[in-house]
Amino acid sequence: MNEPLTPCRWAALAAPKVAPAIGTSTVLILGRIWNANGAEHSAGNAVLMVALAAGAATAGAFAAAGHGGGDGVLAGTAFATSGALALAGVAGYADGWSLPILLWAVATAVAYGIAARHWRTDRRTTLTHHRRTEVRREDHAHIERIEALRAGAQIEAARAGAAYAEQLATALITRATLPGYNPHAINRAGLPELPSVDLKHDQ
Repeated sequence: MNEPLTPCRWAALAAPKVAPAIGTSTVLILGRIWNANGAEHSAGNAVLMVALAAGAATAGAFAAAGHGGGDGVLAGTAFATSGALALAGVAGYADGWSLPILLWAVATAVAYGIAARHWRTDRRTTLTHHRRTEVRREDHAHIERIEALRAGAQIEAARAGAAYAEQLATALITRATLPGYNPHAINRAGLPELPSVDLKHDQ
């Protein structure tokens, strides 16, 4: 049964989907604000942003090529920082909106492509965990059913044995009260030895 989506839950589910667009849009807006405050055609600012973007990309390359296969999270963060700095630099240095908007669209598409890969991995991991949990639950339920059947069979066997013993005891008591009862005849017939009864003493 699906639970109704509350506004908070809906926002929590939608936040990861819009995060890449919000991130690139924020960088674009900050770059254009920087442009309006004197960064347009400033060679010094352009050189600074190129240096920062190149440094972040280099750090990402070193992180990706590190020992043991590298650190994927650190490398991804460094490359994302490099792209954001490059976009901010172009948005701040360029004249007009055409090139910044183009780079924003490309950066947003790349961000969603990378995010989609992580979303698929997370979804696959979640489904695998859910399936394993269901398998374990079914195994435990099957074991519990078998144990319940076994316990029920043992209880029924014990009840049957107790009922048989009670009936046998009742039959022996009833037979002993009948006239002409001879326990030695039963012993000669090969039946288990019964305790001797002193009929004369009982009389």
